[in-house]
Amino acid sequence: MNTEELSPRYADIDLWQPADILDAMIEGQLASVAAVRAARAQIEHAALAIEGRLRKQGRLVYAGAGTSGRLAVQDGAELMPTFSWPQERLLLLLAGGEAAMTQAIEGAEDDTERAAATIAEHNIGPDDVLIGVAASGSTPFTLTCLREAKRRGALTVGIANNPGAPLLTDAEYPIFLATGPEPIAGSTRMNAGTAQRITLNLLSTLIMIRLGRIYRGMMVEVQACNAKLAKRRERMVAHLTGQSGAPVREALDLARGSVKLAVLLLQGYDLTEAEAVLDRVDGRLRAALDHLAKMRSPSLDDSGENTERGS
Repeated sequence: MNTEELSPRYADIDLWQPADILDAMIEGQLASVAAVRAARAQIEHAALAIEGRLRKQGRLVYAGAGTSGRLAVQDGAELMPTFSWPQERLLLLLAGGEAAMTQAIEGAEDDTERAAATIAEHNIGPDDVLIGVAASGSTPFTLTCLREAKRRGALTVGIANNPGAPLLTDAEYPIFLATGPEPIAGSTRMNAGTAQRITLNLLSTLIMIRLGRIYRGMMVEVQACNAKLAKRRERMVAHLTGQSGAPVREALDLARGSVKLAVLLLQGYDLTEAEAVLDRVDGRLRAALDHLAKMRSPSLDDSGENTERGS
């Protein structure tokens, strides 16, 4: 297993000078980025498949154990405050439960019965997506979660750092990250973990972009849970509409903090109309603006004459 192998190169790392140790570890981190780059096509294919399921109101499920599980949970947890991903459409399955975020839970990663029961308890089904993450690609808890979810019709994505691992062969969309042996044997929080973290970040962000939760490079779904984010939200609306000050704040108040609705309100649409159009275009602000612009533009006949009623 590549991620567990001893590398002769690092056999005396504890005798090296601090600068040399850091150089070696930085080198490993750069290799992790290269491993992710090599898996770009796999990440893209997985993202597009996930997008299709989530457009049907399915749930996004992350599953893992140990370091890989904590990285998966971290990525999933960021989706709610960053993109306003609905909590009811997100499941974070970590072997050993919440306590495993900060401590090792004995036997948790080997508990296949708990894994199968968890998938059944949450009624994972055909509309859902499960992303399983394991450096070894053979962690019993994660593998069982993926297999059970797949058996129940869910779309499955496996992320692993060992070629031919069961998590990759069993997943519909495998993502192999060739990070090789670690500078410290078996410490997959290093090279393997970095590659997993980048991959999860890229995958989830691409999905959110595809689902219309980013507009013109801005997080238009961000939750303003503190003063800094409230100001950021205000700046976004000002930038997108060319307005500022009281009108922006009033629009955000009327829109209950929604950047998308506030932008539409400042374009002259009423709240009911704006909400209806956003709903019709699956929340995509660009599509909503295009749709409303077409609705309000005069229609022309073949001769170029204005044929709008009352013109």
